[in-house]
Parts: sequence; structure tokens; C-alpha cells
Amino acid sequence: MISVRDGQAQILARVAAPLAPELLPLTRARGRVLADDFAAPFDVPPADNSAVDGYAVGGADIPAQGTRELAVIADLAAGSVFDGKLTSGQTLRIMTGAPMPTGADTVYPQEIVERDGDRVRIGPIERGANVRRAGEDVTSGKTVIERGSVLRPQEIGLLASLGAWQVSVRRRPRVALMSTGDEVAEPGTPRRAGQIYDANRFTLRGVIEQCGGDVSDLGIVPDVRETLRASLEDAAHAADVVMTSGGVSVGVYDLVKDVLQEVGTIDFWQVAMQPGRPFAVGRIANALFFGLPGNPVASLLSFMLFVRPALYKLAGRRSLFPVTWQARALEPMRKKPGRTEYKRGILTFRDGDWQVCTTGPQGSGILFSMVAGNCFVVLDEARGDVAVGEHVTVEPFDALSA
Repeated sequence: MISVRDGQAQILARVAAPLAPELLPLTRARGRVLADDFAAPFDVPPADNSAVDGYAVGGADIPAQGTRELAVIADLAAGSVFDGKLTSGQTLRIMTGAPMPTGADTVYPQEIVERDGDRVRIGPIERGANVRRAGEDVTSGKTVIERGSVLRPQEIGLLASLGAWQVSVRRRPRVALMSTGDEVAEPGTPRRAGQIYDANRFTLRGVIEQCGGDVSDLGIVPDVRETLRASLEDAAHAADVVMTSGGVSVGVYDLVKDVLQEVGTIDFWQVAMQPGRPFAVGRIANALFFGLPGNPVASLLSFMLFVRPALYKLAGRRSLFPVTWQARALEPMRKKPGRTEYKRGILTFRDGDWQVCTTGPQGSGILFSMVAGNCFVVLDEARGDVAVGEHVTVEPFDALSA
């Protein structure tokens, strides 16, 4: 039996390099992974500018005490440049964002001065106040976004502020997804006696897309050897990753294992974890293959632990694993040493501390526990029973879209 960590390491070792880059306009780049470091081509802001609407003055004209009158010689709007130079006794009206004129180093907010025609009365102020310096946000040549970063709206905005209109990102991993077995029916169609509706394919499609994958949904493949074989081979030629749900246990009618051994190089693992013990991984042609358990929670958990890091590495992400932290258990939790357990939990912040309880019954087929909960409670292999008040590791479900 293999541990979760060893399994993750072996899978990541099978991903040699990220996918090739492609050039996209910024309007289509949100959620994509940056292929190369992006360095600022110029300072931001490119010149000293006013942080407020007010009056630009030279430091020598600032009174140490009392007040002083200055002549207002011009108005300067944002986007304009003053071609002249301020001399002693002069000021100009300046708008937020307008470049500082030569001879000025300080801006008085308009609310603290007295204007009378073309004259303005000023008092003491700190020299250099209300001025944004060139390069204060970004200096020219500095790497502002590292390769492997997922582009959020704020990164898109920063790229635009630096004049970029397109960006090099990694191609999205193509994932061929299918469910197997005559026991599952397509939602929206009549369900025969003994069948269940196929939930896994819809759940998995959603998390693949959350992780940045491009899904080809191949539907439900029946328990017919040649049909299954053809579906797997066709999928492997069109996708970077082939993923099935169900058919990797020890059942007599699970054809997936037999067919996989014919068409690819596949390892069948018993992972020391609960839920989700049966798991298959390998290659069909040039595509990675993952065979997930049929139980809904086990299927989703196996994806999060083993498939998600592989997709992230293919996509060139810098961070492959989600952030976890500690929370105090609000209830006792049964746990046998020797396997890692993932309980569905409800995480709250109360009285200055993170607290967690389970969602109730923890069967691997209880998909509602993923709906009722907002985190996994991760109990590592060596740990035994958890007492009330002990701290446990939690992994929020929000990490699915990290």
C-alpha cells in the first residue's frame, strides 16, 4: 500500500515539463498561467505626479509659520504637461495624476488653501507632501509578475498599466473525461432498476475547469470491451490527460483494469487513505491516465490529491498544493493509525480561533457531505483518535479554485 505523499511524488515525476506557451490578448488571459517573468518596461508612475487636486509649489516658498501668498500662473489637468518652470512666488493649480511641473516638489490640497482670484494663500506643510514619486509603484526592469502565476484581475490590470495588450501563457491542459459502467445513467434520461445517475462526471468536470483544464466530456462508456478500448485510445490521442470514474476496484465486471493493461502502462494502487483507496495511474500513448474510484466523495478527493497537482504542473503553476492550517476540534473524531483520513468538516472562526466539526456521517458515497461542509479535516497516517480541543489540519474547499 502506498502513502498519499509517495503517490503524489510519483505522479509529479511523470510530468516532465509544462505545456507549450501561447499568446493571448489580456481580455482572454484571466485565470491563465504566465509562461515567463514579466518585467516592467518603465517606471510606474513614469514621473512624479500629484496625489491630490490642489496647488503645486516649490519647497522654498513654504512658510515655516504664518501664511504666504503665491501667484497662480496656470491650471494643469491630468494627462497634460506644464512646459514652463515655476519660480519663486508662483504656483499652479494641479489635478490628481498630473505630472509635477519643474520647480515644484510639494502639493497643497485645495481644501487647506484660500483662493482669491489669481492669488492663493498657503500655510506650513511638510515639504514633498502629496506627491507620488516616479517608480513608487513599480521600477523599470523589476519583475512584477513571476512565471507560473495565475493571472487574476489585479495582475491583468497591472499588465495593462505597463502597456501590455497581450501576454504569453501556458496552454490549458486538455482532459478527456468519461464515466464507465452500465450501472450509471445520464441525468435527464430514464433510470433503469439498479442504476444511479452519473454525478461524478459532472463534479469532476467542474473541478477540472476550476483548475484551468479544458474538458472533453466523453459521456458514459458501457461495459463493452471494444467500445471501452476504442474510447480510451481515441481520448489518449486528443488529450494530455485521460480520466475515468469507476471500474478500478476488484469487481468481476470492472473491465477498465483489463483494458487499460492492454492499451497502456498502468499501475493500480491501494493508497493508504480514506476515502478513496483504489486508484489507477499511468500512460496511454502520450497521455497521462487517472482512474478514479466510483464513490462520489472518494472520486473528488482522489482528484484533489493526485490529479490537481499534475494539472497544475502541466499548466506551469508555481504552487501545486493548497494552503492548510490548524483548527481546534469541536468533537471527538475516530481514527486508526496507518492511513491518512479526510473527513468533511465545517470550519468557523470564533472567539479568536479556528474551530472545526464534521458534517456528520462520513461515508465515501455521501456527496451531500461535500455540500454541507467547507473543508477537509486531514488526519495524517500516524495519528490516532482526536479528542475535543485538540488541533487538526484543515484544507478549505476554496482551495479547489486556488
